[in-house]
Amino acid sequence: MKAQSVVHSHIDVTDTLARLYLFLAQSIDRCVSEAAQINYPEADLQSHLAATRTTALDMLAVNPVVKAKVEQECNRVGSLIMACRGDGAEKARARDELMAERAVLTHKTMALSDLLAVFRTT
Repeated sequence: MKAQSVVHSHIDVTDTLARLYLFLAQSIDRCVSEAAQINYPEADLQSHLAATRTTALDMLAVNPVVKAKVEQECNRVGSLIMACRGDGAEKARARDELMAERAVLTHKTMALSDLLAVFRTT
């Protein structure tokens, strides 16, 4: 029975991290594309992102190293989004870095989605 609860725990953590990375990616999309801003109200996205971030960090409290990495990633994306909304050379640099972050988030989301599918079939 304990093994089953551990599997459910892994499924929950994997699902939550996949959702977190999806919301972070959507935040980046909204920053760099006006078309993305139309489809999803900012307040809803920020609410879902904040709730998912809190849930993920709570789940990761058992591993401070991983928790710190996820928290740093969230903070980095948030800082780059704020910088991208500014003016000048900082905006161009932030946009380039955001696009690199977007690619990383895409790969992480795909890997977590595959892992989640495996967990759910076992």
